[in-house]
Amino acid sequence: MLALALLPLHLLPLLTTVLPAAFTGGGTRRWFGGRGENVRAEAQAAKDAAAAAFYELDSAQRDLRISIETIAAVDSSPAARKAAGDFEAFGRRIDEVSHQYITAVDAHDLDRDDLEASAAARARTELTQAKDALGTTKRDLDRFTQDLAPLLDKAETQLARLAPAVERARQTLLAATTALDAVRAAGLKADDLAGRLAALAPELTKLNQGAGQHGVPDTLHRADRVVRDAEAVRAEAERLPERARDIDRRLVSLRTRAQALTTRSEQVQPILSELRRRFTAACWQDLQRVPEQAAQSVRQAETKLTEAQRARDDQRWPDATALLSTVRALLNSTDEAVSAAGDRLHRLNAVAKDPQAEIERTRFAVRDAQRLAMAGRQKPDPRHARPLDDSVARLDRAVAALDGRHPDYWHFLTETEAVRTTVARVVAQIREERGQGA
Repeated sequence: MLALALLPLHLLPLLTTVLPAAFTGGGTRRWFGGRGENVRAEAQAAKDAAAAAFYELDSAQRDLRISIETIAAVDSSPAARKAAGDFEAFGRRIDEVSHQYITAVDAHDLDRDDLEASAAARARTELTQAKDALGTTKRDLDRFTQDLAPLLDKAETQLARLAPAVERARQTLLAATTALDAVRAAGLKADDLAGRLAALAPELTKLNQGAGQHGVPDTLHRADRVVRDAEAVRAEAERLPERARDIDRRLVSLRTRAQALTTRSEQVQPILSELRRRFTAACWQDLQRVPEQAAQSVRQAETKLTEAQRARDDQRWPDATALLSTVRALLNSTDEAVSAAGDRLHRLNAVAKDPQAEIERTRFAVRDAQRLAMAGRQKPDPRHARPLDDSVARLDRAVAALDGRHPDYWHFLTETEAVRTTVARVVAQIREERGQGA
């Protein structure tokens, strides 16, 4: 105040206009303090909260987009397509609430010195509304994400299978190629296997191009198919040396058997001569052509053996195997026919010497079945009694036919065998029915 007293009088009016400005710091900012500063702080807090909500929603959307892309890459089901559509709808909703937030931020500069309390309050309200809209959308998005969990788990499982499946297909192809090379090095041709392996080359190319070009499901299916086909080629290639040795053994064995059957078939004619001499025509007529048929079958077998040897030399393994099967069938039928003649003579000799043994054997079977039919019953079930009674009558007729001067022993044997077959069928029926009733 002493300084003011010393100033010239003509400067005092000017000083009175400058001093107010000096005391306010030289600016025009209006401090509204107290309640006004609280409103500004609340507006800033609302802005920060809205920014955090915006960031959380943006992060959740980006994470969910990765999940949707994962599902879409693997799954083309209606549920997956619906999920993708729902995500697009969420995207539009997120754009709307994000626009609301950005508009509220751009509309209010909370750092302005001359910010009015009313403007700060309005900013707080709009930013709070934007934060609430962002938060609601985030919660809905979280629920949608939870609902996608089964689809996402399935997709991630398939994706986790992808790399191992492709690698397994490559390794199986390599193993098949190695096995095929080893077979060829041993001097064995495997043209059919080589052709099947070559057919897998385009599939390997597609596997190498990746799931991005062909899709995850198709790539997985292709990998599984390559593994299956290549494994079959590898297994067959590894079995090929043993297959060749087996064919060689069968050629030798069947050739020896054909020679033995040739010798045996030559013995049929003496057997037929004895049958003609000692028994009626009905006992041997069906065997008349056995020697001729046996010789013809053996010749056919030897021809097929020659063809099988040629197929083996040419390494046509399927053809060789098929021909050897034909040879075996021819020799089996020939063996049965040749054996039938000797068996016929043996059985006829036995029954001619002692028919009573065959009769008692058959009667025992009938009586045993009758006892079973009566077990636990006052009288037998007609379904069981009738065929058993018929069998008794049939046996009696067969025995009576032996009283002639030249009995047909073969007819007698076929009749007794037929009776035992019928009786066995009745016994099986009784046991089955009682087993079901137990």
